[in-house]
Amino acid sequence: MTSRAVAPPPRRRSRCGYKSAGLGLVSVSPDKRRRMESALEQVKKYTVVVADTGDFNAIEEYKPQDATTNPSLILAAAKMPTYQPLVEQAIKYGIANGGSEEEQVTNAMDKLFVNFGLEILKKVPGRVSTEVDARLSFDKEAMVSRARRLISLYEEAGVRKERILIKLSSTWEGIQAGQELEKDGIHCNMTLLFSFAQAVACAEARVTLISPFVGRILDWYKENTDRKNYEPHEDPGVQSVTKIYNYYKKFSYTTVVMGASFRNTGEVKALAGCDLLTISPGLLGELSQDHSVVTCSLTPQGAKECDLEKVHLDEKSFRWLHNEDRMAVEKLSDGIRKFAADAIKLEAMIKERMLNVKNGL
Repeated sequence: MTSRAVAPPPRRRSRCGYKSAGLGLVSVSPDKRRRMESALEQVKKYTVVVADTGDFNAIEEYKPQDATTNPSLILAAAKMPTYQPLVEQAIKYGIANGGSEEEQVTNAMDKLFVNFGLEILKKVPGRVSTEVDARLSFDKEAMVSRARRLISLYEEAGVRKERILIKLSSTWEGIQAGQELEKDGIHCNMTLLFSFAQAVACAEARVTLISPFVGRILDWYKENTDRKNYEPHEDPGVQSVTKIYNYYKKFSYTTVVMGASFRNTGEVKALAGCDLLTISPGLLGELSQDHSVVTCSLTPQGAKECDLEKVHLDEKSFRWLHNEDRMAVEKLSDGIRKFAADAIKLEAMIKERMLNVKNGL
């Protein structure tokens, strides 16, 4: 019997181009792979890449569009010898503005966050996110006041508020603070977002941007279920952000989605096409050395085809729906506690340094 040629399986159209049938893997010779673009360069074609760091050197190396910080990142950076002049300037500012010791420390903290933001803005063409103290997460008025204070410090330094995103915890109070600030033209980045309820409420508040966490969701599922390994498309954090992105695009919300808190490059690549992705320097480095093929997973067109129904949430329904998601409840409270703990450590460091300056040490 003569053998007959078998035609290769047809390529199927993905939402952002073609990929091979089956698992969607593309075989590339080592020589050709070395000549290909890195995974980071490919992701940048579909998504705005944001550096999740307070380290200016990392920002300069990977050339992201924007950068985002939080108390934990600023605490780590403030301990580095390179950035001591920024710390010293903030301490002198706090002392010069007088008031009680508590007021001086608070003013120095705000100034330190803004000092780092100002330096970051010299390295990125876009925006920097600066976070309001997590200890204010359940006090709407205090968050609004602190946000306006941060914006005024940026404006005193000659930076327009359009280049700043104020980060707020995605509590009900934080979301309402974001809504009020947006009416004054102060753009907000809602962080510590784990539940669909939080995402819906943020969209209805018309905040500028949300940062749904990916890796921390994965952490919870690994700790609280028998399953310890997930392929990227099965990752519960990836699935959460995918649902939020599709919901926003299907119903034409103006709020944009910035996936955050990644544990591996597979999560990043699985969310190619998301509006923005904020990525740590370590993973940016891995992506820059990775030459696998990245395909676009998320598109507005694909979102329109998703089977999702529109939801409206008032405070009562928000609190109930969020409460029904055990993972989100636990990770939100845990995130607030951890950011608050690092803010306290940063405060203690500033207080000690401030005392040394006053004593001429």
